[in-house]
Amino acid sequence: MSTQTTTECMLLFRGTDWHKGLSPEEIQEVVNQMYAWLDRLTVQGKAKAGKPLFPEGKIVSQKKGRSVADGPFAESKEAIAGFFLLEVGSLEEAAEIAKDFPGLNYGATVEVRPVAPECPLALSPREQSAAQPARAGAVSDLSLEINVGAPLMRRSS
Repeated sequence: MSTQTTTECMLLFRGTDWHKGLSPEEIQEVVNQMYAWLDRLTVQGKAKAGKPLFPEGKIVSQKKGRSVADGPFAESKEAIAGFFLLEVGSLEEAAEIAKDFPGLNYGATVEVRPVAPECPLALSPREQSAAQPARAGAVSDLSLEINVGAPLMRRSS
């Protein structure tokens, strides 16, 4: 009996104006490609969760006392437009999956990040040392350019 280690990785889709300059038909075609990509990953058991995000939200900070402001304030190319949670064999596999995202052809960016099982700061110094070699091989700066943004329109059945 063989056991395969899996890694949870988060894909953060950046860019909220990927669709600018496209006709409604072209937008729908790209959205259909995005859903086909997600459906394939889901059938393969790799996509565990994911959703688009609305462009508006709130920013909570400690500046000038605890405050809540309208946001986000990032430029549209940097704003997080959605996310996927993947269960894959490695961070490199997650990056390869991200490279197939249809929105890449339209200027979006995908940030690929491993999900920590718990807050690394909660580990004892000994546990942090033990976890370091595993992280060193698994974590590298993987960021891919991808076009995403507006909430995806579900194709009609």
